[in-house]
Amino acid sequence: MKKLLTILSASAVLLAATTTMAMAADKMPAVVFDMGGKFDKSFNQGVYDGVEKFRKETGIKYREFEVKNPTQREQAIRKMAQRGSDPVLGVGFAQASAIEKGAKAFPKTRFTIIDMVVMQPNVQSIVFKEHEGSFLVGVLAAMASKTGKVGFVGGMDIPLIRRFECGYIHGVKHANASATVYANMTGTTPSAWNDPTKGAELAKSQFDRGADVIFAAAGGTGIGVYQAAKDNGKYAIGVDSNQNHLHPGTMLTSMLKRVDVAAYNTFKSANDGSWKSGIQVLGLKEGGIDWALDEHNKALITPAMMAAMDKAKAEIISGKIMVHDYMSDNKCPK
Repeated sequence: MKKLLTILSASAVLLAATTTMAMAADKMPAVVFDMGGKFDKSFNQGVYDGVEKFRKETGIKYREFEVKNPTQREQAIRKMAQRGSDPVLGVGFAQASAIEKGAKAFPKTRFTIIDMVVMQPNVQSIVFKEHEGSFLVGVLAAMASKTGKVGFVGGMDIPLIRRFECGYIHGVKHANASATVYANMTGTTPSAWNDPTKGAELAKSQFDRGADVIFAAAGGTGIGVYQAAKDNGKYAIGVDSNQNHLHPGTMLTSMLKRVDVAAYNTFKSANDGSWKSGIQVLGLKEGGIDWALDEHNKALITPAMMAAMDKAKAEIISGKIMVHDYMSDNKCPK
């Protein structure tokens, strides 16, 4: 009898442990990457780096899905919630509708979206002041240019990318009021985020018109811009992730949008109980936006450029410089 009780007790412990493990697995976090994929070397990859950092630090695995076409967004978000994932992280403004529907259908699940605001009690929205970082790299572009002509290549033509463009133009003009800025968008559909060939063509056109520095805010399309800059002996500026390492010597800098930190903090806060719904707005002051200086581009940055960047950054943070936000009125002052 005693032996039977011992066996039953051990079985109960094993069952409890197995149940606990299953519950932990069911509650693992999830991320739904958007068009371009997690290895786009830009926006999605920044998120990937953040969730990977969380996994390596905690040992907690996560579910993931890479959206290949727009129709998959809602299904992917819903599937993650159905499987018990918590939180569910949606990457990019285009997932707003899917996140909103998912949040309503699964009110006990926590959802986070990067780059858009969704007003639901169980949704955390993280947005950035991209115009502030774009202003900084605009200053740098104007100072590095020898022709007084610089360029901008955007991805999909949406207000968010116009915010990058407008902030960049503001920064260029702040450093050189007589500078010329050429600007092109890659397209009007999601495929604009992953078209390096088109990116290279647009960059080449701007180089042919005299531009010698181009800022690309175009996801995977930017890879073509950076290659064109290398091929033509010009400068390019990366975006979102630090892309300076892609072509050392012709990558002037990268505008950092710390989606890696946002993604990491989403999973970490959910894990430690500090996750909160609502809106987070991250700019220079909050450490969510910056520019990249490392061993790959430090030789390109003169003391005068460094001083100008430090000054501009401080004045934006203090409020002395107010960078116009295109998304506030859908306008970009000349």
